[in-house]
Amino acid sequence: MLRYLSSSLFLAIITLLGIGLVQVYSSSFIFAIESYGDGLFFFKRQLIFTVLAMGILVATIHIPFRYIEKYGWALWFVATLGVLATFVPGLGVRVGGATRWIQLPLGVRFEPGELLKIAFSVWFASLLCRQENFLGRVKWHWIFVALVAPMALLLKQPDFGTFAIIVMVAVTLLFAFGLQWKYIIGAVAVMVPAFYFLVMTVPYRRARVLAFLDPWADPAQKGFQVIQSMLSFHSGGLTGAGLGQGQGKLFFLPEAHTDFTLAVLGEEMGFVGFVLILALYGFVVFRGMQIAVKAEEPFKRALALGLSVTFGLSVFINAGVVMGLLPTKGLTLPFLSYGGSSLVSLCFMFGLILNIENSFEEDKFSRRFGSRWTASKVKN
Repeated sequence: MLRYLSSSLFLAIITLLGIGLVQVYSSSFIFAIESYGDGLFFFKRQLIFTVLAMGILVATIHIPFRYIEKYGWALWFVATLGVLATFVPGLGVRVGGATRWIQLPLGVRFEPGELLKIAFSVWFASLLCRQENFLGRVKWHWIFVALVAPMALLLKQPDFGTFAIIVMVAVTLLFAFGLQWKYIIGAVAVMVPAFYFLVMTVPYRRARVLAFLDPWADPAQKGFQVIQSMLSFHSGGLTGAGLGQGQGKLFFLPEAHTDFTLAVLGEEMGFVGFVLILALYGFVVFRGMQIAVKAEEPFKRALALGLSVTFGLSVFINAGVVMGLLPTKGLTLPFLSYGGSSLVSLCFMFGLILNIENSFEEDKFSRRFGSRWTASKVKN
């Protein structure tokens, strides 16, 4: 463990895990007392998830990377089966109008869509970088089915946020790996009306867009979340009301310990705390991008880029929703929102990125001492 302390990215992840525990405790205490009679109900569960996630983080760092590259497609297949399982009666769990979770033993729920976001970057990076070896053996129509089927399932759940993130990551990777501008422009020309159709033809999504454009038109219903969130930020001022002293979480702000936890943080820690958290998120994305740039192998470069963009988009969408800059979307804030699925998946994600970073030192060692061994052998 000590050798990881030299990695600024690893330290940033550990810092976010610690802040997340404090944030879950602060934002959920009152709600937990009223709902379960135990103010530490969500905190204790999040603590267990954090310990499990840290174990997965360290374990993923030590996975031989050749296995990740060779069997990455299997992760996409497993994640797709998980999304499909949400539609199995008795296994899938419907919450808030969406069927995104599967019921596991011990009362634990898992959201396969969180794993699907990561699996996409692994699988798509493999497609981009192994075309001559992979695409020659697999028909394009099967690849198309493997891509479209889980995406259709996401829309059926519905989970439009995960769907949108995967699409944007795909476009980013295609652009980064040299797709010609005419194809990118053509793809955007198709995507824009498609997204408009998917949003405006579904009543609840259209209502969210209208509430985003004018939340005060229906302050008691459709615009309630956004208005309460903005009031929480306003109450926080420059330095905040203090940890645990926020009023928005006292049943004024819906989803205070999940989707809108950033508003609780803004009220309690103020503008200063809010900016520091965003800066920490920005640093994590920056380090992920740096690792992608430094990677010499195309697969490692594509994977680090895809995962970094996935994380950055998740933060951007949640922060945009909470600040009223984007329509309301049920997407958790990475590391700070309550939820085991998100936390475990995030640590798996950054385990992969840290695995890539760790391989730099191994490659450097191999080049240095491998060349010496070769020279010595030739000399003898």
